[in-house]
Amino acid sequence: MARGLRGNGRLVPPAWLTAGLRPAPAPVPWAAVVRASLALSLPLAVGLAVGEPTYGALVSMGALSGVIGDTADAYRMRVFNIAVPQLFGALGVTLGTLVFGQGWLAVVTLTLVALVSGMISSIGAVASASGLLLLLNAVVGAGLPMPEPWWKAPLLLTAGGLVVLVLTLLGWPLRRAAPERAAVAATYRTVAELYEAAGSEAYQEKRQAVTASLNQSYDLLLARRTRQHGRTSSLARLLAQLNVLIPLLEAAPAADLRVRLYGPLPPAVAATVRNLADAVETGRTERPEPDLPPSTRPAEKAVEHALRHAVSVVHESGPAPSPRPPAKGRPHADDWLGRPAKLTVRARRAARTMLLSEPSWRYGLRLALCVGLAQALVSLIAVPRSYWVALTVTFVMKPDFGSVFSRAVLRAVGTCLGLVSAALVLAEVPRGWWDVPVMAVLAALIPAFSAKGYAFQTAAITPVILLLSDALNQQGFDLVLPRLYDSLIGCAIALIAGYLLWPESWHSRIGDRLADAVADSAVYVDRAFGADADAGRLRARRKLYRDLSAVRSEFQRALTEPPPTGTRAAAWWPLTIAVERIVDATTAARIRVTHGAAPPDPAEVAEVARELRELSDGLRATDTLVAVRTELPGDEDSVLEPLRQEVRAARAIAGPELR
Repeated sequence: MARGLRGNGRLVPPAWLTAGLRPAPAPVPWAAVVRASLALSLPLAVGLAVGEPTYGALVSMGALSGVIGDTADAYRMRVFNIAVPQLFGALGVTLGTLVFGQGWLAVVTLTLVALVSGMISSIGAVASASGLLLLLNAVVGAGLPMPEPWWKAPLLLTAGGLVVLVLTLLGWPLRRAAPERAAVAATYRTVAELYEAAGSEAYQEKRQAVTASLNQSYDLLLARRTRQHGRTSSLARLLAQLNVLIPLLEAAPAADLRVRLYGPLPPAVAATVRNLADAVETGRTERPEPDLPPSTRPAEKAVEHALRHAVSVVHESGPAPSPRPPAKGRPHADDWLGRPAKLTVRARRAARTMLLSEPSWRYGLRLALCVGLAQALVSLIAVPRSYWVALTVTFVMKPDFGSVFSRAVLRAVGTCLGLVSAALVLAEVPRGWWDVPVMAVLAALIPAFSAKGYAFQTAAITPVILLLSDALNQQGFDLVLPRLYDSLIGCAIALIAGYLLWPESWHSRIGDRLADAVADSAVYVDRAFGADADAGRLRARRKLYRDLSAVRSEFQRALTEPPPTGTRAAAWWPLTIAVERIVDATTAARIRVTHGAAPPDPAEVAEVARELRELSDGLRATDTLVAVRTELPGDEDSVLEPLRQEVRAARAIAGPELR
């Protein structure tokens, strides 16, 4: 059947073009909906009440940035996510205001701001939001007339961010640790679902969900840990409760293999983990004895041992206990996965990442080129309120939002949808006090639609920005069509100058990273069965899963791009899953040995590791999957036999049929 045709012969758009137009099945964040509605409508009402609607619009514009940036769960992280970018936004609007109407000086200034914005975006999530707001506000300041003197605009925009921050922190006294507890409890529930899926095709999908949930929980807790080391603090308890999941996760691959060979696990296993999740979320310390059947096989013993220790840790009412069951010759440890580095160390790493890494300069230069072209174009061609072109470029080129190609398409679609509602509002609703209830409704749609996807977020944000822009320049319905033209021009600039002119090789983007993961898997195999099998093994496995999660995210971006990138990503995708299964099989074998199975011969271990290194070298040497040797002989009764099967499968995937 021809590509792009349905069974009935009708022509349909390809999947890589329409993937982002399907709404994600996400729940409506009602608290964020109410907060956004109040944060954007109240400043407008106050501005109208005091006779300064322009001031109210600027405060609401600052609040809009805070609403978009409020994406964290823990309150401490939300403070950083909202407050820090607002400071960069104030600097950006100051620079933009100073070069307003200055022609080529504005072009040069915004180009340099774009370079800095792009480079600092490579540091982390907060830095990325800060870089985005720095550039956005600089573009707005250079494109719209701001009230005099120069300091009023940054002050009003920052006040809008503070409004969002105050509304966000109203619940902090009552729910200080609630987001962290909820995150840890959610991780427990994903582990319960993982055990329920053992032996089924859904196991890998559930394991990926556990990895994502565990990453989120550790990020929330470790972000606070640098200043709170007390063993009696609620933070230490939550971290111990999270760490105690590691033995359960180690036992899961062995349990998956056990189910495939001997039948399902007792329902009490998943039920006990769910009860632990409830205990974590509520802080309950009463310790029920888990009703588990006797264990006979190594995998069953591993699960029971880990589960009983988790029960003791979660229900412990004294100081935070050890996160791992004690073993012979091994002392208790507070954290088997490592503390975060000191602030000075992290600052040096961030500066080194920004100034010396190739991706940082590459993205900074791409963004600077696109913004410079956008500003130069509107300086040569009379485009009313031309700041929207550079604004579109900034949003499309944002690296955290996915593929540049798909974002450009989704931005154009979302803008068209948003302009329809904006046209109705600007044409039918009289300006003045009617702006307040209209803004309350439109602002509420932003967090609700943002959870559904980028195109939906754009459709929600567009009418809000147009309504605020109209409050600043009083153009009314005449704003609508120019904004559509500007958006299409901005998308075209991003596609040509930010995507087509910067072709990244498959290796620099995905191939080498996947090859690194395969090589790290070989190291993990050596370490799992070496003389000191426990030294650093947990950290190595966590690093592997994090790296594979990052590779998987890059694959998902690539899948939304047109051929050849999207086609190649689809061909290489099964290999990523195969590498994850290799890590699982290695862990399962190690757990079985720990709980009584015969250890493998060192020559077997060396042969498996050699095969993985050979596969890694092959991935680095080609852009196309090619046939490789899949023979990997060994004792069929060995504990490594399931691992050898996974390695054979991974090497077989690199076959000519996937070219």
